[in-house]
Amino acid sequence: MSEIPLSDETRSKLLAVSVSTLTTVLFKRGLRSRLIEGALPIGGTGTRMIGPAFTLRFIPAREDLDTMAEYAKPTHVQRRAIEECPPGHVLVIDARGDAGAASAGDIMMGRLKARGCAGAVTDGGFRDTVDIAALGLPVYHTRPAPPSTPIRLHPADLNLPIGCGGVAVYPGDIVVGDGEGVVVIPRDIVDDVAAEAFEMTGYEEFAAAKVAEGRSIFGLFPGTPESRAEYEIWKKDR
Repeated sequence: MSEIPLSDETRSKLLAVSVSTLTTVLFKRGLRSRLIEGALPIGGTGTRMIGPAFTLRFIPAREDLDTMAEYAKPTHVQRRAIEECPPGHVLVIDARGDAGAASAGDIMMGRLKARGCAGAVTDGGFRDTVDIAALGLPVYHTRPAPPSTPIRLHPADLNLPIGCGGVAVYPGDIVVGDGEGVVVIPRDIVDDVAAEAFEMTGYEEFAAAKVAEGRSIFGLFPGTPESRAEYEIWKKDR
């Protein structure tokens, strides 16, 4: 079954809202655990990432299987992930929360960028982080992991449901990252979530402006029918 692409409108709204706001909108829909725990951007806070999930799952390494000779084979699942992740997608890696060895390094991330992929996130760690930061590709992890992948991790399969940082991630889910972290949105609700988050962001800009003028948060944040009516006037004036 082919994926339904994101509309330009939904993508532009997701670019304009924060991961924090998206988690609130998801919470209002009963989804409490959609933030990948501990995943932060390599290279600073200016990173934005949006794309459907393409998944890679690791299991613990086994000494007779995870050798440099096996790693060099074209059938190696980790290497296949880098060549098969579709353009515009985010490679989401289930490393079992293990940053004792790298989920990948700068050359693999460079290849993702060259192929037009949207970014990568792991609940483990990446190596060569200084070089990854210089790529300009959005890449998220929990901490640097200098040891080579086969020391601790065996790539088991591609593009199946995984767990990443406590989040169930299904292929095609929409992955959104900013300077504070990465949230995963079920594909079938992303249009509505983006629209609500965009409207919420507008109201929060209004509330922040009023607070800066010296107004109390009571009757303002969270919004009331009266403050929302005031917001509509404020929005038109702008």
